[in-house]
Amino acid sequence: MKRSLLLLLFLAGSVLALDLWTKRWAHETLRGRPPVEIVGQFVRFTYTRNSGVAFGLGAGVRFPYYLFSILAIAVILYLFLRQRVLSFPRQVALALILGGALGNLVDRLRSGEVVDFIEIGWSRWHWPVFNVADCCLMCGAFL
Repeated sequence: MKRSLLLLLFLAGSVLALDLWTKRWAHETLRGRPPVEIVGQFVRFTYTRNSGVAFGLGAGVRFPYYLFSILAIAVILYLFLRQRVLSFPRQVALALILGGALGNLVDRLRSGEVVDFIEIGWSRWHWPVFNVADCCLMCGAFL
């Protein structure tokens, strides 16, 4: 159990640190500026704030979305402490989800919104703007 709990804390902590650092960077560097092209129009840094959940769903609705993050964190910690997660890929997946949930929880508790800044798209088709925490959440869910 120590190895899996150590892995959980290390990976989740790394995701959290990277997410908070990139959101701070985006806030200080990109806020109030037009989108910055990174890979042509395919990848751009576009500063936005999201008061809703994934992909901006529920934006503007007065609902405590941070409760979803708290629930996810509680379930993951329960699974790890009860030794319900034994395979390495599942441990990594849940650590990524935990780190992402913590990253977005910190934003929601600070300001009620999440900083998003990564935009991917082509021509008129664009994925909703997201952040490092969202990316880790999706990768963890995929795993």
